Amino acid sequence: MATTALTPETHDETVQDGIVLIDFWAEWCGPCRQFGPVFERVSEENPDARFVKVDTEAEPELAARYGVTSIPMLVIYRDGIPVFGQPGALPQPALEDLLRQVRELDMDQVKVAYEQQLASAQAGGSDRKASTDPTSF
Repeated sequence: MATTALTPETHDETVQDGIVLIDFWAEWCGPCRQFGPVFERVSEENPDARFVKVDTEAEPELAARYGVTSIPMLVIYRDGIPVFGQPGALPQPALEDLLRQVRELDMDQVKVAYEQQLASAQAGGSDRKASTDPTSF
């Protein structure tokens, strides 16, 4: 499966089901250009997951929503819940292993922990939306 572009208009529907990997990148970024072909190859070998890209220059509101300060940045959702977020280019074996780990997650446990995190964030008056802050999970 080829990668597709993610926009603010398609974001919520895109991340709500299954496994979704988001690559935040920019054309001028050397590490992004290095990671791009790896992301593309892994997308072609894993049709059960969605691979989407966010050009931070074209979609600054999405980059801001995720608090992206360093690129490339990879964010992974499973069933609408952000389960991974980290900046930096990954080698192909590491990305494949990460995808394996996401597939093996016990989503019942993840959902309970995520709901507790949301409740805690709301009780504390947090400005950040836990649903789009995968680094806090």
